Amino acid sequence: MLGKALEAYQDGVLRPVVVDQSSWVGLPPELLRDVMRRLEEGESTWPSRKDVVACAAVCRTWREICKDIVQSPEICGKLTFPVSLKQPGPRDGLIQCFIKRGKSKLTYYLYLCLSPAVLSENGKFLLAAKRNRRATCTEYIISVDSKNISRSSNGYVGKMRSNFLGTKFIVYDTQPPYNAGSLISCQHGSRQISSRRVSPKLPTGSYPIAQVKYELNVLGTRGPRRMQCTMHSIPASAVDPEGVVPGQPEQLLPGPFEESFRSTNTSSRFSFMDRSLDFSSSRFSELSGSTNQQGEDDGETKERPLVLRNKVPRWHEQLQCWCLNFRGRVTVASVKNFQLIAAPQPAAASSESSQLEQQQQQTQPSTSSSSSTSDHEKVILQFGKVAKDMFTMDYRYPLSAFQAFAICLTSFDTKLACE
Repeated sequence: MLGKALEAYQDGVLRPVVVDQSSWVGLPPELLRDVMRRLEEGESTWPSRKDVVACAAVCRTWREICKDIVQSPEICGKLTFPVSLKQPGPRDGLIQCFIKRGKSKLTYYLYLCLSPAVLSENGKFLLAAKRNRRATCTEYIISVDSKNISRSSNGYVGKMRSNFLGTKFIVYDTQPPYNAGSLISCQHGSRQISSRRVSPKLPTGSYPIAQVKYELNVLGTRGPRRMQCTMHSIPASAVDPEGVVPGQPEQLLPGPFEESFRSTNTSSRFSFMDRSLDFSSSRFSELSGSTNQQGEDDGETKERPLVLRNKVPRWHEQLQCWCLNFRGRVTVASVKNFQLIAAPQPAAASSESSQLEQQQQQTQPSTSSSSSTSDHEKVILQFGKVAKDMFTMDYRYPLSAFQAFAICLTSFDTKLACE
């Protein structure tokens, strides 16, 4: 039954399937849904999970049923379709990944871990990044195409740019977040855009969804870095038990859904199916700011963004170094290692929340406040070194793989005033 769909998957490439639509549409929906559900439950890991993607590319009827059965990473904890890279991770656990660095070519490749072994190099390719050094800043291009990592490639999904000192970074996304109106869009930039490089299917905007700051080390004392991440596309309430991330994308493309299943081969031996999607690039304006200050004026009506800070390590007397509990996922000491947790809300917001907590304590048990505290102490993103040019990256809700990868790239950049 799945023969024609699986024949299209050869050499890691998902090719268009030429089938008679009527022969597949005529199948009873109940039978087709039962087959899809069993396949979803049976093929839970890569590379066998490619069969689920192949079924979604058979025809429109199969695709719609597959969309209903395959849940988002927040619920199932699995990365299946390309859109999963920009959807939040699971609430109850971490998605384990690793990053391979190519020092000579200034490239970085993100893979999904397929085995519990830390030093295992067997993984499913997810994203790639390339570092470009400018006169006044450093720019990282992020793509789903491992062969062509540039803004002119079809796989371009975002970028990150730093200042000269490497202490401030801004992450740009090609897709507008839920609060895109309050963010600066490079769609109104000063640079001219070549008509040959703009696809009529795609918007030319670039939205600053996050900002990462590293604290200056003026005295030059030895110690861990201190970083703070402001996620402008995620509200602060997202880390609460009932919190949500609004405006989650349903597809990685603003075009037809079937275009999300196009793939190209990758030169990496760790990849099973490289997700190269129908993207065109646009020229972006220079770094002018992180967010529109208009949102601060009416802060009472707009929710505060989520702020993440690095977990403070403890000094180990016997080892004579700063230590964090990575639960075996990090094995090499490095200044690049970090864990991010949700930062406490500002005083104005905390005073309001304290009043609500006092009212709730009169009607609810005291366990509610302790559970809220534990939610804010959960490690949302951890990154660390395990071997030469190899690092682990584990993330969870409310971050997506794209956001987590961009934050980890900031740790690779040279920081003249932080060390």
